[in-house]
Amino acid sequence: MLLRELVDAPQLHLRLLHAPPGALDRSVSRAMTTDLLHGARYLSGGELVITGLVWRRDAADSEEFVASMAAAGAAALAVGDALLGSVPDDLVAACERHDVPLLEVPEEVPFADITEHFSAAASGASSASLARQRTLLAAIAAGRSLDELAARVSRETGQVCRVLTTTGRHVVPGPGELPGDVLDALTTAFLKADRLPAVVTVAGGSSYSLFPVGSALGNRLASWIVVAEGDHRTWDEGAAESVVELAAMGSLDRSRRDEGLRAVRHIAEEAVALVAAGARPVETATRLRHAGLDPSGLLHALVVDFAGRADLVEVARALVEDVALEFGPPVVASSPSSGVVALVEASPGREALVRAAFLRASAGVARDRLCVGISSAASLEALAGAVEEARHARRVAEAGRDPVTVVAAEEVTSHVLLLAAVPDDVRRTFATRVLGPVLEYDGRNDAGLVATLSAFMSCDGSWSRTAEALHVHVNTVRYRIERVEALTGRSLARLEDRVDVFLALRSL
Repeated sequence: MLLRELVDAPQLHLRLLHAPPGALDRSVSRAMTTDLLHGARYLSGGELVITGLVWRRDAADSEEFVASMAAAGAAALAVGDALLGSVPDDLVAACERHDVPLLEVPEEVPFADITEHFSAAASGASSASLARQRTLLAAIAAGRSLDELAARVSRETGQVCRVLTTTGRHVVPGPGELPGDVLDALTTAFLKADRLPAVVTVAGGSSYSLFPVGSALGNRLASWIVVAEGDHRTWDEGAAESVVELAAMGSLDRSRRDEGLRAVRHIAEEAVALVAAGARPVETATRLRHAGLDPSGLLHALVVDFAGRADLVEVARALVEDVALEFGPPVVASSPSSGVVALVEASPGREALVRAAFLRASAGVARDRLCVGISSAASLEALAGAVEEARHARRVAEAGRDPVTVVAAEEVTSHVLLLAAVPDDVRRTFATRVLGPVLEYDGRNDAGLVATLSAFMSCDGSWSRTAEALHVHVNTVRYRIERVEALTGRSLARLEDRVDVFLALRSL
């Protein structure tokens, strides 16, 4: 119910004493009667608070009462004048300071009449809500798509509705897909929101309301989002309920789609397994075709997982399938030991779109780290190598520090790719054998040999540039490098020794 409807109810005889601009269009959730000075703890937001002023002793009480009600989200305050004969001026002033609408309840109007008026309105709203639910369910039963249901709710409420995923995929694009910067803002706000539904205002001033599809208690990374244009806090109750009901219908639609994916998932897993095993091209081509991919075209391999969190493999799989669905059938396989492997069709700009989709999940990753490796575009005959290339890129991604790190094969330099393919214990053993004496010397004397050596390599062996980078004399650099050579038994003037030392530094 809108506050305006309450004020206009002739049988209640309410008198408006104060209303901030736009306050009469506020939605009122329920009526609550209290004569406690600290009754705000019983509010959840949006209430009409009715009071007989039993709590008031002086002006300070009026300020305390109104401030607490405003902080708790009360929609308005209705005050009976039976006790004092009129509403105190200090209470009016407190409502003006805190932008709380204030209504006067005449002595002859019982508070029960106001609460009964709300009950009657709620009963009518419930009937209307039930009718809307039945209409939507009937549409679902008749085979209407989620796009058609969203269009119907958009027409009925006047709020354009879309359905998105957390990677920015448009399940229901509405009248048109949203641009990338808006998708970034919406998905970030949804993943970070303390409570749902949430409201976000994007650059340019447009507001959107975000409703979860299904339970808001699950992992939000795998959620869908109903995005409605406008601020739901300013809508009438019927419009808000219609969008909530659309979200419920979206949950049913998603369950139906997920069942369809699960029914053909074994075909996709067999296709990926054949590719990874290097099976004969003819056999692999047949299985890829069954999975929905064109084996004559170029494909990217993706390898994705949460670093050190094998228990999150299904969440990772949901994200990968969601990203893959943007470009065609999701050909995805997963296991706790090897993470998630996917194949997607390659095209110009495809790699950048994949990267942007995964990066949108950053706000929901929290303390876990999502690592993504993307191979170069590869033909059918080279797909096994593409999967290995993606695995190497994923290992490099694990060295990143961001919540989501995406590494494409083209970004991996030759020595990094080489080291990524080497097991961690082998790299550490190699680094210790080459630089062990230097590390021990630094540990005992804090001589800065490793830092000097690293700077020397970065400066291509230039004495003067190394000295400048470290802010020391060039003779100090010469002395330290000579000390490194003596401790390691290697000459940095020789290419072979310099390569060994360089790789050992990168393996630390």
